[in-house]
Amino acid sequence: MRQQMSPQVTSYHHGDLRPALIDAALDLAREGGPGGLRLREITRAAGVTPNAAYRHFEDLDALVLAAAQVAQHRLAAAMREQIDALLADADADAGAAGAAVTRLRGVGLGYIHFAIAEPGWFELALLTFDQHASGEPTVTVDAQVPPPFQLLLDALDDMAAASVLTPQERVDAEWPCWSAVHGFADMATRGPLKHQAPEVLSALGAHVVDRIIAGISQPVAASESAEP
Repeated sequence: MRQQMSPQVTSYHHGDLRPALIDAALDLAREGGPGGLRLREITRAAGVTPNAAYRHFEDLDALVLAAAQVAQHRLAAAMREQIDALLADADADAGAAGAAVTRLRGVGLGYIHFAIAEPGWFELALLTFDQHASGEPTVTVDAQVPPPFQLLLDALDDMAAASVLTPQERVDAEWPCWSAVHGFADMATRGPLKHQAPEVLSALGAHVVDRIIAGISQPVAASESAEP
């Protein structure tokens, strides 16, 4: 049941309240993650009554999902910043192959660094990743590939185009990459590594990323690639 109306604290111009509610949810999730988000606390932070939120969102879940999509774009932006920084320092003589590897490395390191720096937003961003009922591995929201995952796909495609990966090695390479990097990010933010110093996590994260890049670049054994 919806909460009863109480006097509205702040007056918003038409169209201003929706982003204000999203911003309030982001601020709260930044500190405590998405698990503690409640409509009353979000609307209080935005300076309106809970009833006002229903003019823009069907329910709390819809509001949290909207905030999660913003968090996901912030994750992608952090990954792009990491890619750009690594490319700026990369060896100009490494060519397309070197640049492709650098971009994939930036994808992984950017993902890990964002998770460690912004664990609340990182957890919030993950709410938009979906698993279809069919059991097939998919990452979609509203029929769109989330920007962080698209960056991974693009980086792997670049590696294939630069002949760092063969067409066979490119097939489904996103899954071991994402599994390794996300698994480390999860351990670093709420698992056995969460109390480690930032410099330790940075070094371990770089090791994970470099090992997974080396791993997917290894030729697939003939026995593994044979048709059944």
